[in-house]
Amino acid sequence: MPTSVKFNYLHKSVMIRIFYGIELISFHQMVLYIGTTSNAVLNNNTGRHMQRTELADYLNRYLSTDDFSDYGPNGLQVEGRDEVKHIVTGVSASVELFEKAIEMNADTIIVHHGIIWDFDRPVYRGGYKRRVRLLLENDINLFAYHLPLDAHPEVGNNFQIARTLELKSVELFGDYKGKFIGCKGQVDSIPSDIFISGIKEKINPNALVFSYGPETIRDVGIISGGAQKEVKQAVLNDLDLYITGEATEFILHYVKEEKIHYVAAGHYATEKFGIIALGEHLMEQFDVRVEFIDIPNPV
Repeated sequence: MPTSVKFNYLHKSVMIRIFYGIELISFHQMVLYIGTTSNAVLNNNTGRHMQRTELADYLNRYLSTDDFSDYGPNGLQVEGRDEVKHIVTGVSASVELFEKAIEMNADTIIVHHGIIWDFDRPVYRGGYKRRVRLLLENDINLFAYHLPLDAHPEVGNNFQIARTLELKSVELFGDYKGKFIGCKGQVDSIPSDIFISGIKEKINPNALVFSYGPETIRDVGIISGGAQKEVKQAVLNDLDLYITGEATEFILHYVKEEKIHYVAAGHYATEKFGIIALGEHLMEQFDVRVEFIDIPNPV
């Protein structure tokens, strides 16, 4: 944890300790972008501690995990200690994240990308073995929420991005196996270069942009992460601009021919929103300490 100067900000009975390196985008939305070596500590002393089983039940209900056909299990992936007092959140499970959580004496880790996937059955060796060993030896709970944390209308990645970009008339968008995982909305007609500059400022200054859409932006679609193929749904919905995390080879010519703006704002960068918002929500509901650990990934 940095030893830099810090200050306290009191907002709606929530204390946020802000360390050097944090860029605070919006106090109203409480969306935090954390610097490379920084983290945010959120405390709420009005609630109560909870049990692991209570946290699992609460999150499964709140995020409606049973409604999704996902790439792996949502919820508890590794069982640790019974009582939850100190939660660390992060975008992706990794040895680095787990080691930082141990240094901070966390008892629970919540991530967007966990360690169990239907498409990946690794043997227990190398980095995967180290991840599992760190959790088991330190009795740490690991929770992971993938599509449910993309799609949630309050703390989800996509709705959080829509709020950050000040979209209006936001509604569900982006069908995946019969469930909408993204959202779309509108802006008052704005020049495309100005709107795209806003995306870079608020999400990722290194966003990859294929600017082949109209000069004026009105209709915008968002699906965070690796939703390149879903740009076809954006075209079918007559959207002017589509935001996701990544781009693949075929995208450039496709969006050029379909005359739509495409912004690959970073898989990691677009999926920080939800896990930060979820930590804030838990802090407001329970007497737990929540720290978001930023381990930047340029992808």
